[in-house]
Amino acid sequence: MWCGTMACALWVGAAASATDDPPAHTAAASSAAAAFEDLVREHQRWRDLAFPESAIARGRQTQADRITEPGLRGAVLRHTDIEYFLERGEAIDAAALTGDDLLDYALFMRELRQESAGFAFKRWMMPVGQRGGPQQDLPQFADGVPFRAAEDWENYVKRMTRLPSAVRDTQAMMVEGLAERLVPPAAVLEGTTTQFEAVLKGNLEPMMEPLNRMPASIPATRQAELRAMAEKARLDALLALGEMLLWLKSDYIPAAPQSVSVRDQPMGPAFYDFELRRFTTTAKSAQEIHDIGLQEVTRIRGEMLQVIARTDWYASDRARAALPPDERLAQFIAYLRSDPRFYHRSADALLDGYRAICKRIDANLPEFFGVLPRLPYGVREIPRFMAPSQTTAYYQPGSMEAGLPGWFYANTSALDQRPIYEMIPLSLHEAVPGHHLQIALAREVAGLREFRRDIDATAFTEGWALYAERLGIPMGLFEDPYDDFGRLLYEMWRACRLVVDTGIHAQGMPRADAIRYMASNTALSMLNIEREVDRYIAWPGQACAYKIGELEIRRIRRDCEQRLGAAFDLRAFHDHLLGAGPLPLDVLATRMSAWCEGRSAKERVAAPLGTDGG
Repeated sequence: MWCGTMACALWVGAAASATDDPPAHTAAASSAAAAFEDLVREHQRWRDLAFPESAIARGRQTQADRITEPGLRGAVLRHTDIEYFLERGEAIDAAALTGDDLLDYALFMRELRQESAGFAFKRWMMPVGQRGGPQQDLPQFADGVPFRAAEDWENYVKRMTRLPSAVRDTQAMMVEGLAERLVPPAAVLEGTTTQFEAVLKGNLEPMMEPLNRMPASIPATRQAELRAMAEKARLDALLALGEMLLWLKSDYIPAAPQSVSVRDQPMGPAFYDFELRRFTTTAKSAQEIHDIGLQEVTRIRGEMLQVIARTDWYASDRARAALPPDERLAQFIAYLRSDPRFYHRSADALLDGYRAICKRIDANLPEFFGVLPRLPYGVREIPRFMAPSQTTAYYQPGSMEAGLPGWFYANTSALDQRPIYEMIPLSLHEAVPGHHLQIALAREVAGLREFRRDIDATAFTEGWALYAERLGIPMGLFEDPYDDFGRLLYEMWRACRLVVDTGIHAQGMPRADAIRYMASNTALSMLNIEREVDRYIAWPGQACAYKIGELEIRRIRRDCEQRLGAAFDLRAFHDHLLGAGPLPLDVLATRMSAWCEGRSAKERVAAPLGTDGG
């Protein structure tokens, strides 16, 4: 098998044997491998120290009484450390590495170079918006924290005492960002003050909940001391949040630019190009991605019209068949948005509906996967204080080591904007076989270096989750045409993202035009559309990863099916695709091509004499 890409060379190198190398080369390889192993171990120790919350959620109690260093000082210190690791890595003789070390080295250095380059754009100076900030972090501070031993409560309270200064350090960094005109667009900050006000009204009570279930192994006097320390920290944190809210209203939000395009921000065009490369893990330009989106929108519209023809809405009025396609689609979407049959009437009914769907999907998984994760998952609602400005759902990973399940969070606000026909594709995407299955498996792969388990490869993770939605077809989940339209709606949503994200940030598309485009091509509720467009404004390039990744995974599967024919095994394909953790798309393609080649070789060897083995 010949290949001309670096990814191919790396994967071939990872499969090669070094047993026939001359002694000098073997010694050099051994030295380089040892140096790389030392570097990776030191980097992992640093990660656990620099991001203790993540380490705790993974069951590694490194520096468990501290939090991630906030503010400008923390950002600069972490960048300095990254530069140190990058310099160490570049000093390693990569040419002497072989096998898995060669591949891991390339991926490790890619991560470091990406982090180093991203620092220059200073987007870390804009940490507050609809989708993040201390107003969201503090009320969820106890989430993802295992409480088993007495020291877990001790460390938790110590971390709480650091929160007030963390909020103030974050605000001080934002003051610096304001001076450099690094402020998110006004659309991104809309609704943020409402989140702050809801948190202040709730008095950060969720932070205190773990203190109500301390074990008897902690003496009563010490329990009282811990509660007093936590109460003081809570009140001081509320004061710091209140101070930030007043400053946001008086200084920060009034300075927010009205333009929604990143190209109008400092270093904007270069930053957008960087983010497209980072999120899609390709070299595709904004125009290429935009054109792919337009093509996909056209294709999916045609499939939508075919599904509409299977509905009772279409059959109930013969005149609808004579409508021009665009008008027929528009009328059908208006019907979906307005008919009460498509909406749950209570938050509990919505959550129960998601849970029932997830159980249906669970029963289908063994048909499509030979390897399933041990870690379970559950369904819960997005915290209500942040739900109105949040998207429809998201996934929070868990950890067997920490004793924490994965969570599929669903938005229960504005029930008349949460249609039932979205629920199956959303469950497939966020839970199984989408994010939960992929992420949990990556964390359970034996022998994989830790950094490989969560490599920054959004096109893989989100592309897989979008691909997973399509697996609902052979699972028999989309026999109802309205559910099938919901599947196409979600695929269309991701195709529109390619058009809208690049339209806003590379072509200057106004927010209103982006909303109109989404409204005319999807059946998403208007609230969801507005939240989605604001997300693209706040997170340039990220939304492009989904469709680009899904299209590549589907292409890889078609290629393997054509090459292997009757020998193609879908379960084995999925297991191998997910069996090395998240990967950049070019590396993934090379890995799967090598897998096909290996399967083909086995078939040829197994073919009886006198038969056509090729």
